[in-house]
Amino acid sequence: MIRFENVHKAFGQKVVLDGVTLDVPEGGTTVLIGFSGSGKSALIKHVVGLLTPDAGSVSVDGKVVHELDWNGLTELRSGIGYVFQFAALFDSMTIGDNLRLGLARRDMDDADIQERVEQSLRLVGLAGTEDRYPAELSGGMRKRVGVARAIALRPRYILYDEPTTGLDPVTSAVIDQLMIRVRGELGTTAIVVTHDMRSAYTVGDRIAMLYEGRIRQVGTVQEIQETEDPVVRQFIEGQPDLAGALDVAALSGGGV
Repeated sequence: MIRFENVHKAFGQKVVLDGVTLDVPEGGTTVLIGFSGSGKSALIKHVVGLLTPDAGSVSVDGKVVHELDWNGLTELRSGIGYVFQFAALFDSMTIGDNLRLGLARRDMDDADIQERVEQSLRLVGLAGTEDRYPAELSGGMRKRVGVARAIALRPRYILYDEPTTGLDPVTSAVIDQLMIRVRGELGTTAIVVTHDMRSAYTVGDRIAMLYEGRIRQVGTVQEIQETEDPVVRQFIEGQPDLAGALDVAALSGGGV
C-alpha cells in the first residue's frame, strides 16, 4: 500500500501540499484529479523520492520513503514504474535501448533482457518498433513506449503522470485501455494523475480530488459523479468560475 500522511510541501512561498492524507489500496487504480497547479504531480513524485516532504510522510509497503538510504531508495524504485507526462524517452537511443536501460541494472542476462523488451512492446501494441527512434513515432506511440518501459521492470506499482495529455480522443482511449490491460495482466496498483474526467471514469476504481493543498473528496467513480460538493462538481463538469467570469466581464465592460 502507498500511504500519504499529512504531507506538506512548499516551493519558496508557494504552498503546494498542505496536509495531504490518502491511502492507495493495493490491486486497484486511484485517480488523482484537480485544477492545474494543485500539486498532483508533486504529490506522486514523493512516492519515488524525487521530492521530499517538508512535513508528514509518504510510505510504500510500510517503508517511509524519505527515511531510506540510497540503497533502500534504489530497491524501492525497482518496484515502481513511472510514466512521465511527455514519456521522457532518450531521443538518441532506439526504443529497445530505452527499455533496456532500466533492465541493465537488474541481475538479468542479455537473452532475458531481450525477451522482456519484446514482451513489453507487444503488450502495448508496439511489436517491431525496437530499432526505431522516438522521433520516428507519433506522440501516442511515444506514450505507449513510456508505458512499456515502466512495465518492463514488472513493478508492483505504476505512477502515470497525465498519460492522455495532448492526445486526440481516439488515442486517449487507446491509452486508457492500455492502462486497464496492464492492470489486468500484471496485477499492478496504479496512481493516475489526470485532468481528463472521461479517462478518470474509465480507468479508476477510486478518484481523489486535490484542492488547495488537501484532499477535498475521495470516493468511487459513482460517488464522485454524484457528489454534492460544489468545488468537485465544478471541476468534473467543467463549469467556469462564474464569480471570476463576472469580474473579468466587469473589467472589460461586457456581460456574461
